[in-house]
Formats: sequence, structure tokens, C-alpha cells
Amino acid sequence: MEEIQIPEYFICPISLQIMKDPVTVVTGITYDRESIEKWFLTTNGMTCPVTKQLLPRDNNDDSMTPNHTLRRLIQQWCTVNATNGVDRIPTPKFPLSKIYAVKLVRNLRVPHLQQATLKKMEELVTENERNRRSMAEANAGKPVITFIVTCFKEGKTDGLLEALRVLHRVWSVDEQIKSVVTGNNDFLEALTWVLGFLDHEMDHNHVLSLKIEAMLVLKMTISVITPNQLDRLKLEFFNNISRVLLDKKISQQAVKSALHVLVEACPWGRNRMKIIGSGAIFQLIELELLKPEKHITELIFNVLANLCCCADGRAQLLKHDGGIAMVSKRILRVSPATDDLAVQILSSIAKFSATHQVVLEMLLVGAVSKLCMVMQADCPAYLKKKVRGILRLHSNVWNNSPCIAVYLLTMPR
Repeated sequence: MEEIQIPEYFICPISLQIMKDPVTVVTGITYDRESIEKWFLTTNGMTCPVTKQLLPRDNNDDSMTPNHTLRRLIQQWCTVNATNGVDRIPTPKFPLSKIYAVKLVRNLRVPHLQQATLKKMEELVTENERNRRSMAEANAGKPVITFIVTCFKEGKTDGLLEALRVLHRVWSVDEQIKSVVTGNNDFLEALTWVLGFLDHEMDHNHVLSLKIEAMLVLKMTISVITPNQLDRLKLEFFNNISRVLLDKKISQQAVKSALHVLVEACPWGRNRMKIIGSGAIFQLIELELLKPEKHITELIFNVLANLCCCADGRAQLLKHDGGIAMVSKRILRVSPATDDLAVQILSSIAKFSATHQVVLEMLLVGAVSKLCMVMQADCPAYLKKKVRGILRLHSNVWNNSPCIAVYLLTMPR
């Protein structure tokens, strides 16, 4: 696409992007509606970002006037430049009124209106942040959660996908959702049930969408449930999360959510044994062998480091032919956080699971050489100290290797 000169007055002063729904505040400055509304939410006072003047605090809508003339000019300009790859700005839809949002929430409690209501709610909350806030102000979260739990208890799936999508999108702006979810074991059971759906039960794409949305909601749920709930998670819960990690068609966002859930659950000892029993360690290694993005790698190593604190976790990692090799190869290649966690894993293995075969494997797959590289790299002193301790543990086996003999001979005692 050729470089196009965008008229300066088409650009929102906050987002620095072309305005889709320009509105003018009482100070005379025009902003994109979504940008100025986010500004109001993230600042303590109602101020104009450009002039810093105070704006009316009683009603945001009264302080903003739609600039229809500017919007039409922007749309016309986009149409003229369509051949240069500029997309036309659609005409904004009429904002969701509070009265209509309350009506939808009421309709959600009427059985024969539920499916149509959920579809409409999904459409609205997907459009913009403004609609999500309106739904939150109408207390949409509680009846949506009740609907999901009812689906679980009655074994029904009609409207379930829409309900999960609505809940996911209004969660961040509806403070009441957290109080409804906290201590609600039925809701946790419902999400576990969704994650356990099998392809032969319904259309594969529909099952995949349900699992993705349930996993995104579960990530938010796990951060607000009580310690008692965290400590009492069932093996089925972790079995279903392990299957999500196994599914190669699952979205990256859902994978991250699954890993976040495991990170939150790991500190509880009983959960570690259940995670190990679910086969998650093998899934995590296989996932990491695909060389995912940095954040996913850090989450994977976080979980593995926690699980390798116990003997069963180390045993499972060692059973995988590529376990030690994968851990060592990621050192000095991803991030300092990954280095720290990987060294922690190797330290646990070297101290507590180091049979003669394991010690030789660490040498053969390059783990020992990589540890030596850490000593030569620009790494924190505490990490080098930990590595030095690992190398000293089995130097009687490793010091005959030509690749590290020189280092071991010159290593400070």
C-alpha cells in the first residue's frame, strides 16, 4: 500500500488512529468515542485530555456530542482511498440504552426467551466497551452464570456458547461477577463439564469454540476462587485441562489460559499430584518442543519447576525421552525467567533423582555443557551459584568429558 497522508483532524488525539465514531466534548475537542470513554474510566477526574479542563461529572453522554459531519468526511475520504487499501469506517450503531440492557437481563430469566436473548447480548457486548459496561451496570453477569450452571445440571448446550462469550466479555467491568463466582462450586463443575466435551458428542468446531470460551472464563475464575476451592480441585478438572493442551487446534489464548490455571493451582501439594496424574507433564514437554512464543514457554517452565519439586513430577519428566534435552536447550534462548526456572528444574533432578543413567543423559544431551555456558554468560550471580552447585554434585562423572574438562579444572573450589 502506498504511503497516504491522513488529514490531521481525522486522527484521535488519544489513540492517534483514524476516528470511527468522533464525538466532541464541551471544550470543543473531538475524540474517538471509545478512546475518550476509556480515558474517563482510567482517570480519576473527568478532564479533557488536550486542554486539561474539567468536564461535567454527572453524565458522560451529556458531555459528548456526536460529530456527524466529521464522521461523514472520514467515511468519504476512506472511500476515495479504498484503492490504496483503506477500509471504510462503518456508521456507528446507536448506543445500547440502560433500559434495553435491563430488559435483556430480565428476558434471560424467561426460559423461552433465553436463547434469543443470549444471541442479542453476545452481539452487543462484542461490538464495543460501551455496551459491555451497560450490560455490567444491568447486572448481566449473575443470570448468565446461573444459566451456565443450569445447562450443566440439565445437560443442555443450547445457548451455552453465547453465555460463555457474554460472561467473558463483561467480566472485566462487572464487579458483581467475582462475588457470585467466589465459593460457587457448581460453576467450577460446570466449566469442568464443558472442557470435557468430546467431538463425537456434537460438531467439532462447536466443541472447540465451547472449550476455548470455557478456558478463558476459567482463567478469570481461578484467580478469584477461595483457597479452599483451589485445594479441592478434582482430578477430572486437571484431566480436562490436559486434554485442552493436547488439542493442536486450540487457540493460543486458550493455551495461555490453561497454563495460567495450572500455575495458580500448583502451589497446593495435592493439586501437584493430580496435575502429574493427568499426564500434563508429557503434554507440556510436547507443547514446548513446538517452540511456542516466549510467554507460553515461561508459563510451561513455571509449571514444570513446581511439579519437579516432588519425586513423581521428576520421574514423569525423566520418562519423556526429550525431557532433559528440552529443558537444557531452552536455557539462554528465551528469557532470564526461563533460565532461572530451567536451572531450578535441573537442580532438582541433579540433587534428588540423579541415577547414574540420568547423570550420563544430562551429559549426552548437552545439559552439562549448557550449564557451563551459563557460567560464562552475563547471568546473575545467584544463578551462577546455583549452576556451580549442580556441576560440583556430579563432577566425578562429568570431568572426563572433553567439552567441559577445561572448565571443571579451572572452576573455583
